Amino acid sequence: MEDGTSKALGYCTGTEDDEVRQWDTRADCDVRHILDRVADKWSLLVIALLDRRTMRFSELRRAIDGVSQRMLTVTLRHLERDGIISRTVYPVVPPRVDYELTPLGMSLHRVIKSLVTWTEEHQQEIAAAHAAYDERVAAEEPELVSPRLG
Repeated sequence: MEDGTSKALGYCTGTEDDEVRQWDTRADCDVRHILDRVADKWSLLVIALLDRRTMRFSELRRAIDGVSQRMLTVTLRHLERDGIISRTVYPVVPPRVDYELTPLGMSLHRVIKSLVTWTEEHQQEIAAAHAAYDERVAAEEPELVSPRLG
């Protein structure tokens, strides 16, 4: 191993550029776990909806097409545990529970919003890249020709 090289996978040390950041690529890395949770499709939708206002569970479920009650419950618990949303229970009958973004969640929403903006700005380029790739792959695949009998 070279002098100054860390034994930890994915760890940047001695890098001249402070802008360069790399996280550990091992499966037990905290950064990977956090990214897996906050970047899944249900979490992104919950964060986007809660940016607008505080919402109840039933409102979130109606607003997110295709999410099951169980998946929404799991998603909300993970986001609450990570400090992205807060959950307020009101002692009324029937029980009322509201969800809202925390300051940490609001800062995450700003990052997600910039990613969505980037995607919107570059969707034509991405579609063109898909088409070019699909054409190239189709041209590279050998034609399946069945031998003629006779």
